Amino acid sequence: MLKVAVFDGEHIIASFFKENSDMSWVNEIFGQYHPDKGIMSSVIEKNDTLTNSLTEKLSCFLWLDEHIPVPVSIEYETKNTLGKDRVAAVVGANYLQPEQNILIIDAGTAITYEIIEAPGIYKGGNISPGLTTRFRSLNQFTKRLPLVKEKDDVPLIGTSTESAILAGVVNGIVYEMDGYIDMLKAKYCDIFIFLTGGHSFYFERRLKNHIFADANLVLVGLNRILEYNAKKN
Repeated sequence: MLKVAVFDGEHIIASFFKENSDMSWVNEIFGQYHPDKGIMSSVIEKNDTLTNSLTEKLSCFLWLDEHIPVPVSIEYETKNTLGKDRVAAVVGANYLQPEQNILIIDAGTAITYEIIEAPGIYKGGNISPGLTTRFRSLNQFTKRLPLVKEKDDVPLIGTSTESAILAGVVNGIVYEMDGYIDMLKAKYCDIFIFLTGGHSFYFERRLKNHIFADANLVLVGLNRILEYNAKKN
């Protein structure tokens, strides 16, 4: 599954999900929006058919990898293993809050915690299992625990096996997030907190700390990387 976004300058004017194997949407986008630049990032293997088509149609097309210049300083030791979505989120956050110490919490399949020091120095981050991953792990790696899905109402203490899993997983993630925020606030008194990812709004209202939820942070970062490289060329 691909998430596609169309920008007009700094602003997203359209976004949608498309099947990776379906190419029909490409001509639809070009017919409606007439883009001239593009960037693609993926955690799976490159779709050569899609990338070749975009390369032919666009005046500037980038496949994001560790060799593409980005407008932040990266101090991560293994840049070749650093997730491209993590890089894009860092760039997006630094673009939206320049000259600011930042913590990015990306609540997706994995939960990532990224630290940026002003003025745009990415120090590194941590990776933890995400909400759905934790539910599936309890089901797959035990013999009798059921597969549970997130719900709006989460008790503090479970009174059944299902509610015990729900409370344990959701509350555990909330305490984890708040714990990181509290520790980093002690180190950086002015730190700005971004929450992004597929489950960002699910956790936004559960955290005790004030955060700014932005589900499009990675897309903003990709657009910033694209514009940064297009200007250099």
